[in-house]
Amino acid sequence: MDYLLKNGRLMDPATGTDEVGDILLQRGKVEALGADLQPMGAEVVDVGNLLVVPGLIDMHVHLREPGQEDKETIASGTRAAAIGGFTSLVCKANTGLIMDEPSVVGFVFSRAFRQGLVNVFPVGAVTKGLLGQGLTGFGSLALAGVVALSDDGSCVSDAQMMRSALEYASSVGLLVISHAEDMALTGHGSVTEGYTSTVLGLEGIPVESETTMVARDCLLAEQTGGRLHIAHASTAGSLHAVKSAQERRVDVSCETAPHYFSLTEEATWDYDTSAKMNPPLRSEEDRRMVVSALREGTVSIIASDHAPHTLEEKDTSFQEAAFGIIGLETTLPLVITNLVEAGHLSMMEALAKITCNPARRLGLSGKGSLQEGYHADITVIDPSAEVVVGEFLSKGRNSPFIGERLHGRAEYVFVGGKMVVAEGRLVDERAFSGH
Repeated sequence: MDYLLKNGRLMDPATGTDEVGDILLQRGKVEALGADLQPMGAEVVDVGNLLVVPGLIDMHVHLREPGQEDKETIASGTRAAAIGGFTSLVCKANTGLIMDEPSVVGFVFSRAFRQGLVNVFPVGAVTKGLLGQGLTGFGSLALAGVVALSDDGSCVSDAQMMRSALEYASSVGLLVISHAEDMALTGHGSVTEGYTSTVLGLEGIPVESETTMVARDCLLAEQTGGRLHIAHASTAGSLHAVKSAQERRVDVSCETAPHYFSLTEEATWDYDTSAKMNPPLRSEEDRRMVVSALREGTVSIIASDHAPHTLEEKDTSFQEAAFGIIGLETTLPLVITNLVEAGHLSMMEALAKITCNPARRLGLSGKGSLQEGYHADITVIDPSAEVVVGEFLSKGRNSPFIGERLHGRAEYVFVGGKMVVAEGRLVDERAFSGH
């Protein structure tokens, strides 16, 4: 079906568009934008007083399938994404069956086509089995359709291995995403080392566990000319290293997650395992630096780092609990509430970090903009709608934001021109067996 979205505030960071108008979605593409469009046969949706923006893109998601379907599936994860306003997900390789072979990548694409509600783009592993001992076949993974390479969940600790990965990835046109963590420094830690770890009686993780690896990988990218992306940056030291590298024109980009600009280590003081994540929550100084880096552009991308776990994995002692929180359904309202409403970013600046910036960095052709001819991946947002965090379509419930009152909700979501969310609820899923 074709759709005409009427009277919306069209906001497109890719082009700087910010105007009231109509947008026609036809045959899965953006057909036209303008005032008072009158096409024949299109279903009219009045989106007056709402923001019409490019479909949101999350470039850091753990969908868990294949192999960890008790935590999440492609079906449940993409439904959580749709209700959260995302039309495209980039899923990491550390599933139960590691995405280090083209056959596993093919399985993800196939399952996403049959059961997914949004676009799914897999990331291939840098090393076989994420073990850091031998590189995967980057060429075959690129041909299979991966959009980047990462050992996320693990770090490529061997500097020579990471150097080779950056060189090899460049030859096949792929971005290398770094999970920057010195495992020798992390040890068995569970919170940031310092006052909080001392008071709680928990083994701490020094900030240098992250910052030293960020600095190393920036230097390796500079040496090799490789394309590097730093995942889930959380410390002032990491952000200084990235900014310095960018000033030297190193091809490095950086993301952070909503929990790093919304929370500090104080969220763990009651031993709430929902606030246990990796990297761990940091100090107020680090949180402010994350906000500053978002404002000045050092951090160009916001990603959820959606990491669902079973109740059993979280309902245990803090030391033994799994790292990670869910984020697909809370990212948009956290961005609007804690960045836009708080005055740190304009709406246009915030939207760029979850639309055109990840699309450009990953080379997602036809996505991240409202331009004519682009894919009709569209998110319609009510920025003032109140959201009380507590109900999830994800299988995971591990969120430290439960009970929070936030603002910002996806009212309509279109994926390839198909309406998958209407008035804040999923459309009848039986109509969407594939897209």
